[in-house]
Amino acid sequence: MPANDITALIDYYVREKDLTPDRVLKALEDSFLTAYSKMVPGADRIHSLRAVINTKTDTVRIKAEMTVVPDEELTDAFNEVPLSVAQAKGAKKGKVYEPGDTISVNVTPPDFGRIAVQTARQTMQQRIRKAEQEMLADAFRDRIGELVTGTVKRYDRGDVIVEVEKFEALVPMRQRIPGEEYSSGDRLRFYIVEVRDGVRGNELILSRSHPNLVRRLFENEVMEIADHTIEIVRIVREPGYRTKMIVRSNDPNIDPVGACVGMRGARVKNVVNELNREKVDILEYTEDKAALVTDSLSPIEPLSVDVDEEKRVVTVIVEDDRAAAKAKGRRGQNVRLTARLISTPEATWDVRVEPHDEHAVTKQIAQEGAAALVQTLGVSNALAEAMIANGFTTVQTIADFAAAEDLVEALGVSEAEAQEIVDKAKGAC
Repeated sequence: MPANDITALIDYYVREKDLTPDRVLKALEDSFLTAYSKMVPGADRIHSLRAVINTKTDTVRIKAEMTVVPDEELTDAFNEVPLSVAQAKGAKKGKVYEPGDTISVNVTPPDFGRIAVQTARQTMQQRIRKAEQEMLADAFRDRIGELVTGTVKRYDRGDVIVEVEKFEALVPMRQRIPGEEYSSGDRLRFYIVEVRDGVRGNELILSRSHPNLVRRLFENEVMEIADHTIEIVRIVREPGYRTKMIVRSNDPNIDPVGACVGMRGARVKNVVNELNREKVDILEYTEDKAALVTDSLSPIEPLSVDVDEEKRVVTVIVEDDRAAAKAKGRRGQNVRLTARLISTPEATWDVRVEPHDEHAVTKQIAQEGAAALVQTLGVSNALAEAMIANGFTTVQTIADFAAAEDLVEALGVSEAEAQEIVDKAKGAC
């Protein structure tokens, strides 16, 4: 290799790739061994080969570790050296070799540096890439779950390539915010998902869609979260659209929601801007599911909230269809996130939002009133419904205001039946 080429190449990779000189040297040695194996027939039969690079003289030598054998017993010229040859070499260095010893033999072909340089250059990128992957794994394996800032470089086979601390990382499609655009030079914050062994070696996987990205952003913005005065209980997210987060305070004097929102909304606004204008709802922790659901669907105010513990369903009644649509959100997103918010790994809940139906409410009241009349007065269901329809809605009403002749006229029953109903009503009251 021409003078200074090795030193210049090492300096380049150390400076541009932030690799250690030892890693670059190792990559160069591997490249020269690859070049040697392509140039020398039978090189693959040599058991122990190594490349020795002298950075002071910018020279490279290929050496083989061979076993010393008696001259007459030489059978493998690729891995054995005759004793006479070994003794001649040893005499020059003041060393004495015996059969069974190991000797380092220079097997560098003439003009190897000049001829091998092209092959070495071609394989160098691959070796450096491997060295980078090893450094990447070392640098990030213990940082999974952290927040990092990266610069978007390009797209590659559907992945966004991001430079993080001089390493290249991947943001796969499923880890991106839907609708978010990534242009070369954009600086964004990412959540470290994993360092995985992919088709291209070690790959650092980043995310913009992970719920914990929101968690880390709030930890950066809200010192009360960072010092554990405020705790993030749960986060549910539909990336690019809405996030809901439950918080609680470990200090009764600190409002957890207010602390997360910040003065004039500054803290939550910084997070929203980082998430490309994604909506963020911050709720205070409570074990009361009805209260939590009501808070989550705000600003819609429910007329009623019914929690069915057995079926794990929360039914929310709102004023009308318009209020129901607003409470559900775009494509049911708001109510879907609310259901996930109150669910646990052990129990999945459903939240249903329905408009108020006055007719249905009236019908339900009538059915409940008729059932009470049947039970107390011993009348049939049909007669009880007829009584409700004619204003005799409760046992108390009949006892206080109804006469037998009123029932005869309204219901078409006999006078004896009517009197019996009035007597039972008065007896019950």
